[in-house]
Amino acid sequence: MTLLRDEGLTAEELAVWRMMQRAQVRITRHLEAELLVAHELPLASYEVLARLAEAPERRLRMNDLAGRVLLSRSGLTRLIDRLQRDGLVSREACADDARGLFAVLTDAGAARLAEATPTYLRGVRTQFLDLLGAEEITRVRAMVAKLDLSGSP
Repeated sequence: MTLLRDEGLTAEELAVWRMMQRAQVRITRHLEAELLVAHELPLASYEVLARLAEAPERRLRMNDLAGRVLLSRSGLTRLIDRLQRDGLVSREACADDARGLFAVLTDAGAARLAEATPTYLRGVRTQFLDLLGAEEITRVRAMVAKLDLSGSP
């Protein structure tokens, strides 16, 4: 195929790339569906709540949070608006930056996260981890680490 040769990809390289994309989409769709059915919580909302729960004082600057959940600033702002309306997060001004804002996990948000986490973890286990052996998980981690230039877990 001319396209592959022109771009320097072999058919096998392109197939691996597409397989990785399909696997990620399949797993993500499964997690999203399970969280929506069981908890009426979209996956992106779960990720925001989880990242805030992991942060010191359950709070992160909006810019930092956007980078951790892989959303644009505007996308994160809209999501935080919804989560704030639902009482799951609040916003606080940064004392040292008049333009900066923190997103803060509320007690209600922590409770919602605690309810949804078993569903999320079960999905990760059944859709990903149970399909691999211990050595494969170690190899996948090493391979993905090469691709994850952010350095964050």
